[in-house]
Amino acid sequence: MQNQKSETIAVVAVNITKVLVIIYLGFVEVFKIANLLRDKLDAEFDISRKWASQNYSILKKRLAKRKVAGLMKN
Repeated sequence: MQNQKSETIAVVAVNITKVLVIIYLGFVEVFKIANLLRDKLDAEFDISRKWASQNYSILKKRLAKRKVAGLMKN
């Protein structure tokens, strides 16, 4: 009877350990995926920032030309 109780406790302990290992490995994978996504998105955002910066520069030049043209008319 005592031996069977010990075996049951051991089986439960092993099963709990397995569940904890699976949960841990799941978290590790989630963090790996999150890091990969962040790296890829950073590259995309960098391209978007460059594009936005170029367009903003073009817009500023056009507005400056319009101001100069407006002052010349006066």
